[in-house]
Amino acid sequence: MNIPKELKYTKTHEWVQDTGEGTLRIGLTDYAQHELGDLVFVNLPSEGDGLTAGLAFADVESVKAVSDIYSPVTGTVVAVNEVLLDDPALINSDPYDAWLCVAGDVGETEELLSAEEYEALLAKEG
Repeated sequence: MNIPKELKYTKTHEWVQDTGEGTLRIGLTDYAQHELGDLVFVNLPSEGDGLTAGLAFADVESVKAVSDIYSPVTGTVVAVNEVLLDDPALINSDPYDAWLCVAGDVGETEELLSAEEYEALLAKEG
């Protein structure tokens, strides 16, 4: 399982990357994409949409089911990875490059885990 050390993680299997520009990039973890199976559709938010920590902001559809994606932060969507709309399988092939959206005006965040804490969480769930 790929768990990059420089990212932060949520208990609901999203990753967060600080861009260094006052924004955060959000995506699905390697574990999440593996558990979901082959992704065939992604429903992303729009630029300007509000995000609320702990609430669903997008969903993905696999051959198994539709699953909500929960925002790790409260803020505003400032960019969306529209490439995923045509090719959601990119999340399966490279989950840490296939980010979902970028959040700005970030206020509250969910409890974010370090890579080590996330790895321990997966060990408990496994």
